[in-house]
Amino acid sequence: MSAADLIAAARRLDAAGFMPSKSGNLSLRDGDGFVVTPSALPYAGMTEADLVRVGPEGAVAPGARHRPSSEWRLHAAIYAARSEAKAVVHTHSPRATALACTRRGIPPFHYMVLAAGGPVRCAEHATFGTQELAENCVAALDGRRAVLLANHGVVTIGATLAAAVTLAMEVENLAGQYLDLLAAGLKPVLLNDRELEEAAAQFAGYGRAV
Repeated sequence: MSAADLIAAARRLDAAGFMPSKSGNLSLRDGDGFVVTPSALPYAGMTEADLVRVGPEGAVAPGARHRPSSEWRLHAAIYAARSEAKAVVHTHSPRATALACTRRGIPPFHYMVLAAGGPVRCAEHATFGTQELAENCVAALDGRRAVLLANHGVVTIGATLAAAVTLAMEVENLAGQYLDLLAAGLKPVLLNDRELEEAAAQFAGYGRAV
């Protein structure tokens, strides 16, 4: 994973409508700190030189052209809590964000919630950019790789940037399906624990070459 990969992922998500009005942010773990997209800079014109390296205590590396994303505390808290996380993606994708504005998560109506480690929780609300939001996000991410942020958006983590981006797209897909069911007045039939366990067993070998 490289700075070029980070820029490409940001542009891909922006083009997909996941980052309206310069919202959202992405980062990669970098030693004891991380490299994150800058604050309020359009993704289309962003270059590798615009990225910001942030230390574990929030110190910005000398020579930075821009301020780091306003959500740098969220990224720092996740990397501190989840050693397996090498990338963090935060989007404002429309349908998942709409669901987050109801302060509810994504229940196990479809086995693909397992891509996130299980049903996707909605973190307690806190003001954007605050340490409280970062802590609420980490708490709701316990045992998961994705979380909704109340009245805000989505966060996904991955062992690779590609994994975190793919999961962000799957969460948006699941949120859309769930909202469509609710809009149709239908009550989703949720998978029970046994059904989820059976699906998880299948997931163990999902996507692997024979």
